[in-house]
Amino acid sequence: MLTGLNHITLSVRDLATSLQFYQQLLGFQLEVQWGRGAYLSLPGFWLCLSVGEAKPAQDYSHLAFSIDEANFADFAAKLRAARVVEWQQNSSEGASLYFLDPDGHQLEIHCGSLQSRLASLRQQPYAGLLWPQS
Repeated sequence: MLTGLNHITLSVRDLATSLQFYQQLLGFQLEVQWGRGAYLSLPGFWLCLSVGEAKPAQDYSHLAFSIDEANFADFAAKLRAARVVEWQQNSSEGASLYFLDPDGHQLEIHCGSLQSRLASLRQQPYAGLLWPQS
């Protein structure tokens, strides 16, 4: 039986550039580094950067990171000051900023949780929304 998300691995072209982005800009903790990769972490989350050909999604697939609402505006301003490329504008519940990493992987910082999203869907359901039967 699955118990949760273990880790995510992203292919990156240049490890030094990606380490700087994820550590300095996003605040990840470097756990270990080797010639062709590194492990970084946030509380409860493990990210592997692996040197290789990066082929980021060209669809809506993305990684969303949690941020407290009290910190959102300052963090978003920090990202914009670093001239991150924004790939989408927010149109859902909770404050969000959608941006790209140096290899074009689609990322998001988001204020909210599954519970806040479900509560918003009770107020404004998506077209065709179906709740499971209990």
